[in-house]
Amino acid sequence: MSEVAIVVYTMSEKAHQNLAVIGHVDHGKSTMVGRLLFETGSVPEHVIEQYREEAKEKGKGGFEFAYVMDGLEEERERGVTIDIAHQEFETENYEFTIVDCPGHADFVKNMITGASQADNAVLVVAADDGVQPQTQEHVFLARTLGIDELIVAVNKMDVVDYNESDFEQIIEEVQQLLNQVQFNADDATFIPASAFDGDNVAETSENTDWYDGPTLLEALNDLEEPAPPTDAALRLPIQDAFKISGAGTVTVGRVETGTMSPGDEIVFQPSDSGGEVRSIEMHHEEVEQAEPGQNVGFDVRGIGIDDVRRGDVCGPADNPPSVPETFQAQLVVMQHPSAITEGYTPVMHAHTSQVPVTLESIDGKIDPASGDMVDDNPEFIQNGDAAICKFRPQKPVVLEESQDIPELGSFALRDMGQTIGAGKVMEINE
Repeated sequence: MSEVAIVVYTMSEKAHQNLAVIGHVDHGKSTMVGRLLFETGSVPEHVIEQYREEAKEKGKGGFEFAYVMDGLEEERERGVTIDIAHQEFETENYEFTIVDCPGHADFVKNMITGASQADNAVLVVAADDGVQPQTQEHVFLARTLGIDELIVAVNKMDVVDYNESDFEQIIEEVQQLLNQVQFNADDATFIPASAFDGDNVAETSENTDWYDGPTLLEALNDLEEPAPPTDAALRLPIQDAFKISGAGTVTVGRVETGTMSPGDEIVFQPSDSGGEVRSIEMHHEEVEQAEPGQNVGFDVRGIGIDDVRRGDVCGPADNPPSVPETFQAQLVVMQHPSAITEGYTPVMHAHTSQVPVTLESIDGKIDPASGDMVDDNPEFIQNGDAAICKFRPQKPVVLEESQDIPELGSFALRDMGQTIGAGKVMEINE
């Protein structure tokens, strides 16, 4: 007889946070996440044991905690995290959902859709390897996408024999990086840890008697509570629409801002269709209101499968989502083989949409450290530059000004299979 897992769901009264775990590919992010889940009792011992056996068979001993996150068979074979896995654990104050962010270069765009859903981030840096190009890229993206505070887990301390000077060296490197991208380096918490052995993850380690700061779980528990953007107008990017027999068309997405209730008159942009919300479901149960951070399915009177598509954004009929003809943005160039000039047309990834955008003008370069304009109308921009640029979407797309609705005001630019840059929308011209 096969084993049957019985899961009991309790409605937790705790505040909720989405946590991104970022950092370079081999610095132990998945192992750290697996360890967090294990230490908080979110993954039973026998499941870890099962993974341990499987890891050994495949010659990847020690990978068992990482396997907790890497649900996909293909990932286990490669030992790489691909899709964004959502896993949950609790501390005394919070219920966390971990958005495990892929660390390989070709998965950065997942990180764009992933990190933009996070309230806070843990940056994992290996004590024996320090800051790598990908560490820089992830930190920059996290900053551009509105994450304000970082907890830095200096992982693999066991590899450097828990040496304090190695830890100090990493702090110095990371602080330099944080200052470069205007993160408040003074607010960052640095923790010497070993995901492999569990040092300073849930319990203070005797191996680091020179360290008197919090463990990783304590630092997470001490984070400030994010204020849910319930007062803002409803903005709900659409992930998909399904035809379900007996229920008609069900639209699925995650509420970024505002709230939605049955009876509300809504509109989908840029499809420009709309109607009255009939019912809203979450976890297969009807709910009376959808709130920020919730993934919901809902059906709208008169909306068929052809009237709404992925990339649309749902908003109130009397305050519809903006569809700009052009927009001005603050852009940071992260990796481009040469120079970027007017006329350049990469693909913009914003919330659930992907649309080509053309660079119409480069209006000025910015000093990333001070935020001041240093060069009016430069002819080109290149790696490491921050600039104010004007873009024209080649197809209709919803964007909002980042100071009004930051959740829909950030984007990434992709070209040639890599993330060229990330930006935030300053001004919209409809």
